[in-house]
Amino acid sequence: MRPLPLPDLGNPPLTSASRLLTWQAWRQRDVLLKAMAVGIVSMLASAAAPLLLGGAIDSGLASGFGRELLIWCGWMLAAAAAIVVSGVFSHTWDVESWLRASFAFSGLVGDKASRAGHAITKRLPTGEVVAAVANDALRAGDMFAMAGRFTGGVVTYAVVAVYMLSQDLVLGLVVTIGIPVVAAILALLVRPLQARQRVHREATGRLTALGADTVSGLRILRGIGGEDVFAGRYAQQSQEVRRRGVRVAAVQSVLDGLQVLLPGLLVALVLWLGARAVVRGDLTSGQLVTFYGYAAFLAWPVQMATQMLQMTTNAVVSARKMLDVLRVTEATPQAATTAPEPPSGSDLADEASGLVLRPGRVVGLVCADPDVSAALATRLGRVDDDAEAGTPVTLGGVRLAELDKEMLRHRLVVAEATPHLFSGILGEELDARGRATEAELMAAVLVADAQDVLDSVPDGLAGELPEKGRSLSGGQRQRVALARALLTDPEILVLVEPTSAVDAHTEARIAERVAEARRGRTTLVVTASPLVLDHVDEVVLLSPAGTVVTSGTHGELLARPDDDGAAYRSVVGRSMAEEPHPSDDHDLEGAAR
Repeated sequence: MRPLPLPDLGNPPLTSASRLLTWQAWRQRDVLLKAMAVGIVSMLASAAAPLLLGGAIDSGLASGFGRELLIWCGWMLAAAAAIVVSGVFSHTWDVESWLRASFAFSGLVGDKASRAGHAITKRLPTGEVVAAVANDALRAGDMFAMAGRFTGGVVTYAVVAVYMLSQDLVLGLVVTIGIPVVAAILALLVRPLQARQRVHREATGRLTALGADTVSGLRILRGIGGEDVFAGRYAQQSQEVRRRGVRVAAVQSVLDGLQVLLPGLLVALVLWLGARAVVRGDLTSGQLVTFYGYAAFLAWPVQMATQMLQMTTNAVVSARKMLDVLRVTEATPQAATTAPEPPSGSDLADEASGLVLRPGRVVGLVCADPDVSAALATRLGRVDDDAEAGTPVTLGGVRLAELDKEMLRHRLVVAEATPHLFSGILGEELDARGRATEAELMAAVLVADAQDVLDSVPDGLAGELPEKGRSLSGGQRQRVALARALLTDPEILVLVEPTSAVDAHTEARIAERVAEARRGRTTLVVTASPLVLDHVDEVVLLSPAGTVVTSGTHGELLARPDDDGAAYRSVVGRSMAEEPHPSDDHDLEGAAR
């Protein structure tokens, strides 16, 4: 089995669900062909059993126990061995086919969601995106898992039909025509089943979205007394999902019942006609057993065909949902023709505000409205081309939107004020680039003053970090995110309020260490904390309108007697007045506790 997930996701067609499924089938044609080949062998070996049993009965009735009967038994043993061996390989390749397809679709949707940014939430509810990864990708993969057995069933059906027609035309026609008629009747229920499954799927997506929104805003809802209202909405939507599920189950139960009833009636008809043929002398007893065995056996390929039809229907519905995600236009799409990469050490400039980051300098950005400075910092990272179309940011004189995005993400990193941590091994989650040594990891932890995090996580860097780092306090999460940002080691690093959740003593240590670690490399720190601003090379004061007012060192701006100095002192002075001073705690949550 090839290692999963596959490194190359490919470029899927987005025109239709069938094109998407066909594209994936071609990409994994190697394992599909193996699954189909071994599926054919397995089904043909199973189909040989009625024929060999009938031959053995006729041989025993004609010659008694002897060499000829032993030969028939030997062939039956060989067929059984073939069934066992081929079944092992069939299961292996069916599972691999399912995993390859499911992981491929999950990877495509997940990669698109990560690259699309906030553009995807503008078009689709969060629940739809989650369901596409967690549910639709797996349901589409089911069709690929069934492909080998379905192919074996079709081929075996054709071979058995030819044999039965050659032995008895009437019985052969009853079986070969009766089986497709049964399949056609069952197929009539597929369309209403598909419609109800689609409605159920949409209701489930809305329920997931409502649940995700409720959980993410639970603290706010409790604060305003709206928890019960949203819980009621969730319960109401949950009941709607249940009702839709019951409607799907009603059609599914009828379909399942007919799968047993109709083939059973066909077997009874074949047995009745076959017995009359034996009485007339047209068939031997062994041939009757063979025909009876095939009438019962062929219900298996029919059931496989029905299952394949259902899985294909589900796969098409799921593929359409995945296409809704894959068709989202990214907030920062890759330019069709990228501009040449600017040389190392180029200026990063924001034309709207007038901010210019010179290479190799650690700069602080201060504004009376922290949202304005944070928005400018985010704009420097190129997160929304449409929103930033009128406020171009350039690197070395080239607009960021014209540069290769992968290159830009390595050269320029923006660490936002609200850190997002992921579950997994702490050391691996810190090393976003996957290239840091243990010594480099420990150095970043030291700079971020996050040694206590290693003590709180069992096994330290090798320990498991739970989802969203919920076992950590707010200050610890912020310092872990800072260490992660430092480990990316970009040419230009933008830090938005990196110390807002820590106490003054910790903030002073972090400020000094970050400034020393980033000395000689372009760094912008958005903050109004004088403890941080005192360690940067230059401070830029931003007006509430978002334009650069003045710049200088922290000490120079504090000493300025003009209006700009007064404006600067009012911002940092307010920050000093609000600065808590817990004596021993590492962060504000710890202080509150």
